[in-house]
Amino acid sequence: MAKPRASAAAAAAAAAKAPAAAPPKTVHSALVTYASMLSLLSLCPPFVILLWYTMVHADGSVVRTYEHLREHGVLEGLKAIWPMPTMAAWKIIFGFGLFEAALQLLLPGKRFEGPVSPSGNVPVYKANGLQAYAVTLITYLSLWWFGIFNPAIVYDHLGEIYSALVFGSFVFCIFLYIKGHLAPSSSDSGSSGNVIIDFYWGMELYPRIGKHFDIKVFTNCRFGMMSWAVLAVTYCIKQYEMNGRVADSMLVNTALMLIYVTKFFWWESGYWCTMDIAHDRAGFYICWGCLVWVPSIYTSPGMYLVNHPVNLGPQLALSILLAGILCIYINYDCDRQRQEFRRTNGKCSIWGKAPSKFLPYFYVIFLTILLFDRAKRDDDRCSSKYGKYWKMYCNKVPCRVIPGIY
Repeated sequence: MAKPRASAAAAAAAAAKAPAAAPPKTVHSALVTYASMLSLLSLCPPFVILLWYTMVHADGSVVRTYEHLREHGVLEGLKAIWPMPTMAAWKIIFGFGLFEAALQLLLPGKRFEGPVSPSGNVPVYKANGLQAYAVTLITYLSLWWFGIFNPAIVYDHLGEIYSALVFGSFVFCIFLYIKGHLAPSSSDSGSSGNVIIDFYWGMELYPRIGKHFDIKVFTNCRFGMMSWAVLAVTYCIKQYEMNGRVADSMLVNTALMLIYVTKFFWWESGYWCTMDIAHDRAGFYICWGCLVWVPSIYTSPGMYLVNHPVNLGPQLALSILLAGILCIYINYDCDRQRQEFRRTNGKCSIWGKAPSKFLPYFYVIFLTILLFDRAKRDDDRCSSKYGKYWKMYCNKVPCRVIPGIY
């Protein structure tokens, strides 16, 4: 991390002396903010376990899971299905985490500077995500092919792994909270004065261990997104070992997930300029979400298909595959256009025409609940930053997400 036109030593000294950055303003009212934070803190962890139980042990039936909880009571029913973390689960998690951390630090990559932070710092990254992604998949498949490690074991211990991630990531977020108070990595940190808000939204914008290991890059990209791809492959291998073949539905599901994650790592440096990295601090919302929510929720279709193969037939399978690839391309092109607009300060050509201002920041709809909240926060941020120009844009584009509705 360095400040513009200043040496690394000078920047470090300035960061140490500078007052803590003001915490981000909340978008909603205090009541709504606290209610949403406490709800997510208390409901997300059990939901991860309930989703795993439903997909793996209840044949994907929400009704069966509901009947189990009604019969035994919510607390006792949840306690009965919640697997305890095992040594095997911890070994898998730490083995994977250490491997990805080593790749993040050791693989070569181009130097990339992120956007200037609110306190005037410029985060510096090593762009080696695509190399890490390729090494990870090649290594994982090679371990299976040569009989060194069977990925089916990961599926067999999946409940224990998710349970360990739920608890372990809570501890990790506590570490981030303490670090933000005692040893912030830059002047882009500060406390709101409220423990819950600081824990949930985070204390630091760019927390690092040492000079080179960026924590948010690890949690969001190298653990969260990488585990998405690894688990997609795991489910595919598990179904093959169980049935001697892989259903076309699983192949399409796995292919689309790998294409999407490949797109992500191809564009990883662009992601470092987005809200997740450049504006959201490292707390429960981002870090726990990427460490636990991404590998469990985003991979759930494959988790279900392992024991419930669906035969789509060539025509339907190909149609779904092509439609999925088209959607991924649209997602990529929206991000590409935004990055090109920023890079050239609007002096570029989009689809053969000069782009109009001001360019919207929110993403193509792909995770509706997350997007609605993000769109609201983004709108308020842009309104504060661009003033009358943002109002001019809003007059031309009155709806945030769904035309005529919201």
